[in-house]
Amino acid sequence: MNKDFDEIINREMTDTQIIKRLLTYVKPYLRPVIISFILVVIIVGLDLVGPYFVSIVLDELSLSDINGLKIILIVIAYLLTLSLLAFLTYKQQIMLQVTGQKIIYNIRRDVFNHMETLSISQFNRVPIGKLVTRVTTDIDRLNMLYTDVVVSVFKDILMVFGVFIFMSFLAPKLTLWLLGLVPLIFIASYVFRKFARKAYRKVRKNVSNINAFLSEHLSGMKLIQIFNREDKKYNEFKGKNNILRRAYYQEILTFSLYRPFMYMLYVLGLILILWQGTGFVIEGYISAGILFAFTQYVNRFFQPIQNLAAQFNVLQEAFTSGERIFEILDTVPEVQDENDVIELEKVKGKIEFKNVWFAYNEGEWVLKDVSFVVQPNQTMALVGATGSGKTTIISLVVRNYDIQKGQILIDDIDIKKIKISSLREKIGQMLQDVFLFSGTIESNIRLRDETITDRDVLSASKYVNADYFIQKLPDKYDELVRERGNNFSSGQRQLLSFARTIVHHPQIMILDEATANIDTETEMLIQESLKKIMNIGTMIIVAHRLSTIQHADNIIVMQKGKIIEQGNHQELLKAKGHYYQLYRLQYDKKVEE
Repeated sequence: MNKDFDEIINREMTDTQIIKRLLTYVKPYLRPVIISFILVVIIVGLDLVGPYFVSIVLDELSLSDINGLKIILIVIAYLLTLSLLAFLTYKQQIMLQVTGQKIIYNIRRDVFNHMETLSISQFNRVPIGKLVTRVTTDIDRLNMLYTDVVVSVFKDILMVFGVFIFMSFLAPKLTLWLLGLVPLIFIASYVFRKFARKAYRKVRKNVSNINAFLSEHLSGMKLIQIFNREDKKYNEFKGKNNILRRAYYQEILTFSLYRPFMYMLYVLGLILILWQGTGFVIEGYISAGILFAFTQYVNRFFQPIQNLAAQFNVLQEAFTSGERIFEILDTVPEVQDENDVIELEKVKGKIEFKNVWFAYNEGEWVLKDVSFVVQPNQTMALVGATGSGKTTIISLVVRNYDIQKGQILIDDIDIKKIKISSLREKIGQMLQDVFLFSGTIESNIRLRDETITDRDVLSASKYVNADYFIQKLPDKYDELVRERGNNFSSGQRQLLSFARTIVHHPQIMILDEATANIDTETEMLIQESLKKIMNIGTMIIVAHRLSTIQHADNIIVMQKGKIIEQGNHQELLKAKGHYYQLYRLQYDKKVEE
């Protein structure tokens, strides 16, 4: 059995593992990345030449016999250097930004594609808000990594080494004084990195928790208000918000100690250079111009190190986000194709359960040794109390979950031997809780399938009586659908679900409580639609309203995961068993009404 999604999400990756994974997305764009790094080397070299030009001019001005032409030529050379520096910086930034956006696009695509392969059970164990955070916020953190941080870190490190080379060339003795501070820099950076990573992990985890809480409670706001639980939920959110605030405080504290310490080292380095450099100027070891250049190089030495502190901030955030993204990509779908699966070209419609046992949680059997056969073009109905296993059966037919024992066959082929996409393509599902996407009625029926024509949409809608209410709308098939279709009644959403299913030409159809919770205006339309749909192919219906399944070829009565009765409507009534009692209860209730 695969690891739980939550267990995988909580694991930690090393920096080396994360870097290797991040570099795999760079490989297709090696050429622009390499060119960008070459440009950075040139940019750093040009930047380092500047203070040396100034030192030559200062030394020349200190002479009694000033060479004006030499000064003018040096100034011109300096201006040309600055112009070239600006141009190359612009080209390098544009190239890196374009490449970075392509990489981020690929990562976002891969994460979404992989999420689509995950099993329903895995989505049930992880709040949707946490998954949304992975695709949005966490990937945005990587955006800075690819478009700025990596090259900036390389540039800053190159600058530090370049400064040492220039300083060593100009005055080796003075450079040695600055080297004494290097161990302190490395120790401070190592300690900062250790604490920063822990702080960033805590922040990202709590941001994810906040998003999950918001996603769930904004969706359930109507219920919160009905039961007057606003204060209770506010206090819950306040608690989570306080935890996030403390996590941010810890992150800020870590960074606020590191950067001032680095600035203190910079000031100390500048004092050392001025103190020793002044003595060297008096002794004639170096010129005043060289001392000025050294003060500029000290700034260029510590400025990259302070930049690295800021880059470490973004880098640690990016590594933490990268870790969370790869956790998603490494999650193995619990239901997936085997090696020798086949494509179904055409389905006759025979469905068979052979001694099927199934449990959502180990040992807690929801189905117990269930066996039945649905012949091609037959209609089978599932009846029973809530929790008896009806909805589980239809979920297993399309492999939303895999069974622990037994076999499920379509046309005498084990469904585990059939490619999942091929299996689901041949089966149409109409669920009780109809989900409509934001868009139009037409786009919800077609589901962006360009092979389905407007004529197909119209024909399917008329067939299931959805056209009856669509034509009354101001924009008809172009009528906008708000989030989850909340601008339509339950019955209207159900009719749209019927049309959506029919237009995709399934050979097997599944209806889960399709007539539950509908308004009276469209009840007759749905009943008529059901009669038409039953003639299309094999059908499995889960229903509480027994009046909708009286014409089913076979009715299976479920109780506590077992089949206790089966037969057609008349046979079950004559048997006067559990089905008979259910029918009498509904009939008597209807009479009373």
